[in-house]
Amino acid sequence: KAKIRDAGIPYRTPPREELAARIDGVLAVIYLVFTEAYAGDPAESLGSEAIDLARRMDALLPGRGAIEGLLALLLLHEARRPARYVGGELILLEDQDRGLWRRDMIDEGVRRVEMALRAATPPSPYAVQAAIAAVHDQAVAASETDWRQILGLYAVLMRLSPSPVIELNYAAALSMVDGPASALQHVEALAARGGLAGYDALPAVRADLLRRLGRRAESRAAYNEAVRLARNAPARRFFARRLAELAD
Repeated sequence: KAKIRDAGIPYRTPPREELAARIDGVLAVIYLVFTEAYAGDPAESLGSEAIDLARRMDALLPGRGAIEGLLALLLLHEARRPARYVGGELILLEDQDRGLWRRDMIDEGVRRVEMALRAATPPSPYAVQAAIAAVHDQAVAASETDWRQILGLYAVLMRLSPSPVIELNYAAALSMVDGPASALQHVEALAARGGLAGYDALPAVRADLLRRLGRRAESRAAYNEAVRLARNAPARRFFARRLAELAD
């Protein structure tokens, strides 16, 4: 700003709506960088860089629920990274060694979730996603996860930021509350709409629900599709292992 003024160019403070749109755009890019890093190479450092960018945003624009929520979300996911891969192989959340999780990141993430939820009404979608991550991270064991609370948070998230991916996550949470049969109906309807065509998580979730229902042949077919669509090598190997477990 000072350099612009020194050059004789008048500085115009962006209107509130324009500034909010710019912030949303930057946060979306940071989140995309983090999610691509988190889903990819186990040793990828871009996750830490995304967290650093979110911290800088928070320092520049303190007290904003969306920024606090995003930073909390990144911290709560990054805290699990040490247990997410073992020997380069992907480990599902429920199977991870929680003793390897970064408690310092979880504690900070939970504090920031609380601040983010107090900062705005309605809450930012990032804050709601962070609240979901916090429920997972605060459970001392997978069996202690409060799935009803998670399901309720996904219902809120679908109202705030509806998307096929959120609907798929809602269905996965529903399966833990009402069972796989109820969830499968949602997944089949979602698949019929075509919004997640080509997304490996859709056949993977469907395959798991079918497996839990004892429909092994259909589950194998769905895992084969997940293998074909896998976004990276660790995911492909994970789906292949699940497929092998269903072999006759």
